[in-house]
Amino acid sequence: MPKQRITKDMVIDAAFELAREGGGDQVIVKNIAGKLGCSVQPIYSYCSNMETLKQEVAERTGRFFKEYVVEHMEPSDYFKSIGRSYVSLAREEPNLFKMYFMRRREGAGSLEEIYRQESSPQVAEFLAEEHHISLEAARRLHYHMITYTMGVSFILASAGPEISAGQVMEQMEEAYEALAARIKGETKETAE
Repeated sequence: MPKQRITKDMVIDAAFELAREGGGDQVIVKNIAGKLGCSVQPIYSYCSNMETLKQEVAERTGRFFKEYVVEHMEPSDYFKSIGRSYVSLAREEPNLFKMYFMRRREGAGSLEEIYRQESSPQVAEFLAEEHHISLEAARRLHYHMITYTMGVSFILASAGPEISAGQVMEQMEEAYEALAARIKGETKETAE
């Protein structure tokens, strides 16, 4: 029987599954080889250094998250459904969530820079239209809700399933309403 040829995609997929099952610390050559049922030699041929492999796994994880969010997005409740999907991701995929979102962001020296790197401009446009506020005010609302949602999601990813999803969603809804009211109020005051 001919030997199975190990491809770079197979190595990345195995590393992704290891991270998913046990966290980023499990992404080591020995574990990848074990997952693929091969020696470490083919792994080393694709991984000149582990940082590059971990970056590729993070990119794969980012694609997985985007697909997840799109699948769980409700067009009639676009913004809130995105937040809910991130909370669900933290609950369902805590290892991937921690690995992806707790990674170092190169070139990001502020929360604002991270917001620009991670956010989609369409969300702010949607919020501006939905709340009849300026694009800048909508960006601020989105920025604050991302910060809040990520905080709640980190708590869920770290605490486990003991925290009720209903409690989290209620808390997020309250935060959203408060932030939206505050930003609408500030916009109204500026206009007067």
